[in-house]
Order: sequence, then C-alpha cells, then structure tokens
Amino acid sequence: MNQITGQTLIKEFEKWSPKSLAFDWDNVGLQVGTLHKPINKVMITLDVLENVVEEAIEKNIDLIIAHHPLLFVSLKQINLDTPKGRVIQKLIQHDITVYAAHTNLDIAEGGVNDVLAEALDLHELQPLIPTGEDDLYKLAVFVPEDHAEKVRDAVSEAGAGYIGNYSHCTFQIAGEGSFMPQEGTNPFLGKQGTLEKVKEKRIETIVPKSKLNQVIQAMQTAHPYEEAAYDLYQLENKGEKIGVGRIGVLERPMTLERLAEKVKEKYQIPALRVTGNLNKNAKKVAILGGSGEKYIHQAGQMGADVYITGDMTFHMAQDAQEMGLSVIDPGHHVEKLVCAKIKEYLENQCGFEKEVTFYLSEANTEPFTFL
Repeated sequence: MNQITGQTLIKEFEKWSPKSLAFDWDNVGLQVGTLHKPINKVMITLDVLENVVEEAIEKNIDLIIAHHPLLFVSLKQINLDTPKGRVIQKLIQHDITVYAAHTNLDIAEGGVNDVLAEALDLHELQPLIPTGEDDLYKLAVFVPEDHAEKVRDAVSEAGAGYIGNYSHCTFQIAGEGSFMPQEGTNPFLGKQGTLEKVKEKRIETIVPKSKLNQVIQAMQTAHPYEEAAYDLYQLENKGEKIGVGRIGVLERPMTLERLAEKVKEKYQIPALRVTGNLNKNAKKVAILGGSGEKYIHQAGQMGADVYITGDMTFHMAQDAQEMGLSVIDPGHHVEKLVCAKIKEYLENQCGFEKEVTFYLSEANTEPFTFL
C-alpha cells in the first residue's frame, strides 16, 4: 500500500477546486499544521468548531478538509482561554492539519452551488455572478499511431476537447517522429545511441485552464513513451464563464410552496423562510449557497422567479418582494451537502479509497434550533 501525503492528496483536490478561483478577500488553503506528512484518515466538514475537533481527535484524524475557513479574520493573538484558541491548541497538540476550500469551491464546476442546483433538478445552468472566463489552451501531443486512440480518449475523458455541446473534439495529423535514446534511458521504442524513426500522429485538442493539470496527467499516463513530446499554446479564444451562484430552470413549473417543500426535502432541513405568493408558479430559479442577499438584483435582472439563498435580512427581503422576486431562505448550513461530494471525489475520481479512510463529520455545527 502506498503512503499518501497531505501534499499529494491536496494537489489532486485542487485540480477540481484550485485556489486561484477564490476571491481575493478569502483565506483558502492550509489553515493549521502541515501537508508534508503521511495521511491515513481524513474528515470532511462544513465548519471547524470545537466539537468537530473533538470528533477528529476521537477518530485519530490526520487531516480536516473544511468549506468554511477556520482562520478567516486575521488573528492578533492566540488566547487559549477563547474557543478559537482552544481549537488551535487541540489541533496542534494532536497533529491535525486543517485545509479550507471556500469561495473556490463555490465557483468550481461541480462545487457547492452545482450540488445545490442539481439537488433540485435544475438544468441549463449558468453562473449567477460571473467572475471571469476560463482561459483556453491548445494541447498538441505526438503519439505512435497504434497508441493514438488510447491517448485521445484519455485526454477527452479528463476534460479536454469540449467545444460548446460537443465533446471529444480533436484534430489529428499523421507524420514521422525521430529520436535517439541517450544513456540512462529506458525507451519504449528503439535502442540507446540509435536514431529511431516512428510513424506518429499529432493530436490537437482544446483544454480549459481549470482542467489543464488533470488533462496533462491523463495524457502522460496513457502515453507509451518515457518522455511524452507535447506543446501547449495559450489561446485568445475565451472559454466558458465561471462565477458564483447558479441560475437555471426547473424541469417543469411548480408553485413556490411546492418548490419550498422540495428544498426542505432535498436539503434535509426541517424549516425555511419564504417571501412571495405561495401559489404563484416558478420556472427559473437562482441559487447561491451561503449568504447571498446582496445579489438579489442580479437574480432579478437575469429573470429568476425565485432566489434561493441564506441569511436574508428583513429589509433585503422587502426589497426582493418589491421587485417581484420570491425568496427561499433555507439557511447557511445547507452548504453541508457538498461534503459528500468532496468525499466521493477524493475516493473515486482520485482513487484514494484504498490508501486513505475518509469520514463525513457527524458533529452538528448548525447554530439554530427549529421549533
């Protein structure tokens, strides 16, 4: 069994949720501890409160992956008589590392907002608040003819070759490659010191920057050569828009009351707050996990019938009502749904299931009680 380090595990995680996606004001990444150590047990949580740390100590956890940063506001002191101080002390004493993926996981494809949207069966999704466009690269790789299909399929499955609604888009040119293996090499073809000529194909495809690392890794894994020959070119073309929140449409219109009941069911919550006419049909829905009240105007301008977000205040709810925008406030804690997605990604897509044990925190970090 191979020993996985924190650095290796997080490197794979950041292929999905790179820190570069996070807002400038955010504090993502390593919070406490070190990633330069072996990892046997990982716990995934929404928050890092004292009860979560106690659970981690009991389970001998090596690494906590959280959505909400433990260290968000700059610390001027670590007072062990305060809850934050006690948390930091226990983490260090028990050698538990904490890593946070916050707004980068909100923005990432398949992250917090996609999980919340998919739970309600929304489709035709697009960002609610665009933050940029994914840069595009052209990947050109040279492969022996009899391995071209394997490499082409590998990069396509890793996320390359998407143009609009078309996938596996590539262009191939046949040619002849030549190389001379030097001392210390172990060539797939040819012998050391002898010039080798091989019939090859040049495979070209488009890769979004957010998936560049995983596509290159997939290409190198599928490629038969000891040293794969490939070129990367940054393109002027712009990729898909990325951003916070999602807006999409329901499979079929439903009343605001029915949608609110569906939110309670899918988000596993006992109660929520609603503004608007409960009998009015809704079709287009905007959603933003966490605190999203400042984006009510964006939701309205994009034609949303309903805006689902947490932490709505009194006057902002009134403003939305005056705009004709219904609001469903399920609370901030519904972001917990992404924890299962993180676990699934690290176990299945990254293949760490055999080397590392992953846990979903069972500690309750919801501050509110619904009566």
